[in-house]
Amino acid sequence: MVSGLRAVLDSLRWPDTPEAASAARVWLETRRGARVTVVPRGQPDRWDRARADLLVAEGDIAEGADLAGADLAGGLIGAGLAYADANEADSLCRPGLRLVEAAARARGLGLWGAARPAAGDGPALREKVGHFVVAEGRIRHVGERGARTYLDFAARGTDGLTVTVSKRTWRMMRARGLSAASLEGRRVRVRGLLEVRRGPTLEVALDGLETLEETDRPEADPEGERGLRR
Repeated sequence: MVSGLRAVLDSLRWPDTPEAASAARVWLETRRGARVTVVPRGQPDRWDRARADLLVAEGDIAEGADLAGADLAGGLIGAGLAYADANEADSLCRPGLRLVEAAARARGLGLWGAARPAAGDGPALREKVGHFVVAEGRIRHVGERGARTYLDFAARGTDGLTVTVSKRTWRMMRARGLSAASLEGRRVRVRGLLEVRRGPTLEVALDGLETLEETDRPEADPEGERGLRR
């Protein structure tokens, strides 16, 4: 920017695979040189970059670029080229971006065009280690411990995802009405950076877990549910 300000798009997770990242960069290139309005969002990140929304002036939208791209974060997410994610924050500054993401997922755009591993499919998840993943499944067991709460998506002794929730985050989830009793047996969508400890594991932030209605069609899981491409 001419001002020298370094900014990062808020409530957005940049894709971490080369192909997806390249597609997102191409999308942004069509807006290079455009005038933007910077709308700050909260405190700077750990690299002192301002978290912000970047809004491109309508007259500066490149020929052939849709007007939805005037909001860079919303445009990328709406095209299926990035995820809506709180990153280092507890929750999204713009919760509406999840609805934008849901529309892209329903149409199978970009990142959502390929089947995703189910939360109960350990072998498929292990192939995603080190990557940001979005997975769906049914919570089989909730274990509350002093420092962390554990959400298990596979039966004991089988290979599946375990989600960890810090004590602080679990307290905030409980304030939202979630509990071990309300989550056990429930279908949810989780997102985060996948690791392998004893099995596939990720830690969620407050907005990293979404409860799903039972009328939603589930992702494939080892118990015979059919895969869904969104």
